[in-house]
Amino acid sequence: MNTQPFTSGLSDDAVTITRVGDRQWHALDDDLVVGRGHAQHRSDGRLFVSIDAWHDAPFDRLAEAMLAQLPTPVHTVVDEEDAELTARWRRAGFTVRRREWEYAVPTDPRTTGLDDVLPPPGVTIVPAGQADERLLRAVDRAIRDEVEASVGWQSMPAEVIPFPEGDTVVDPSKYAVAATRDRYLGLIRVVTVIRPRIGLLAVRSGERRRGIGRALLAHALGTLHHAGFAEAWAEVQETNRAASALFEGIGARPMNSNLELVR
Repeated sequence: MNTQPFTSGLSDDAVTITRVGDRQWHALDDDLVVGRGHAQHRSDGRLFVSIDAWHDAPFDRLAEAMLAQLPTPVHTVVDEEDAELTARWRRAGFTVRRREWEYAVPTDPRTTGLDDVLPPPGVTIVPAGQADERLLRAVDRAIRDEVEASVGWQSMPAEVIPFPEGDTVVDPSKYAVAATRDRYLGLIRVVTVIRPRIGLLAVRSGERRRGIGRALLAHALGTLHHAGFAEAWAEVQETNRAASALFEGIGARPMNSNLELVR
């Protein structure tokens, strides 16, 4: 633990910044924790930071201390409606990199119109928990390489699940896949904690425009509907018109937006 006074002239309050772990900081006022900061590398290599503080002074001191000790670039995500938090990060030198829309996606096939959707000939949908792990990892790696070679994986929605280094398929049971006899063509990952979240829907570049993504979505939403969930959630980058059209075409509603900021 490394404790040191950190003064910057932002406030007359005596706030001490304590680094309590490799990627964790506390702001202390007379031994009372008045703010917490955390840093984490996402699976795509980007470094994200977060700060939880009620007042401006602890936030500013934490941001200054953390940014002085972390490599750049540094990213964070905020709810666009939270103008106060956005202003705090801007004050720390962050600028808007992109916007993500959060969609509420209905699961009832009578609403989505996906009740009769089937995969193309020769392709089957393997339900979550039944995929061959070797083939699943192969298609995940292939899709990530294709994205990285084109728009870059950093253009994808900011992932919230921490992955062990070098492993992007942490829980194979969360994936349904589109399969031929000897390989997988696409995948969809659905994670349910409090509410179902579609974390990834992707198809290999040479197999797109065949209805595979739509069939994967129909399968996943149908499974959730049978499990009693009325809605799922998904994040789509503002510039991804194809993904927005896919979700809006089945009745998904944009509920709010998140900003990814970078310094």
